[in-house]
Amino acid sequence: MPKYKRFADASVSEKILDSMFLITIGVAYMFALLNLYYTHQGRDGKPGLSVRDVQLAYYGSHNQTRLGAAINGPMEPNLPNEAAKQTILDWINNGAKEAEFHEKVEPIMQKNCIMCHSAESGLPIPHFTSYANVVQLTETDTGATIPALVRVSHIHLFGIAFILFFVGRIFILCEMPVLIKRIAVAIPFMFLLMDISSWYITKIMPGFAYVVIANGALMGISFGGQLLTSLYQMWLYKPKSIPVDM
Repeated sequence: MPKYKRFADASVSEKILDSMFLITIGVAYMFALLNLYYTHQGRDGKPGLSVRDVQLAYYGSHNQTRLGAAINGPMEPNLPNEAAKQTILDWINNGAKEAEFHEKVEPIMQKNCIMCHSAESGLPIPHFTSYANVVQLTETDTGATIPALVRVSHIHLFGIAFILFFVGRIFILCEMPVLIKRIAVAIPFMFLLMDISSWYITKIMPGFAYVVIANGALMGISFGGQLLTSLYQMWLYKPKSIPVDM
């Protein structure tokens, strides 16, 4: 019978390399969660991340504009005070006239927003460099656009799939029942695909935001389980027998 490589067969150098990769990826994942929190929290006007925030991100509010939703939510901390926010909201409510924009709104954006909302920043976000660009954001908030979802989807699928592959390649060196291992390496990919698919469904059905949260959480749990199990078996686990299959 063939003997497959396990952590018991790995050199100390290989274990150190694998461990540092897993630890670094784990830290990166924690920062990714923080970025997710700060990107979506506060969209409902309340501190913290909620299901309503996720609904607003993908489905939109449908009762206010995209610009209004942004400055009432995640972009509010970038404004200097409540008066500046109210000036922009009043401009929107008054019909978003060009003359009023140049007089009252443009100076606020030039001082507080333009460093990110411009072509020079290189960020894939709306540009505030002209009235024509800004006035487009005074339309009804319908959440993330399909082109924006497609852009984020392909980045997530390419990037996260590679991470899951390398973590899974390390994880298969663990010693455990073969069936459990085969299911464990497939589960994070399944939840990743379901998570991204649920973004598009939430854009149509806001109640599907619960599925977005559930899939994201389950992918994180399965990914974390592989990572922690691998680190444990590399350094602490004492093998009792050598399995004969992957």
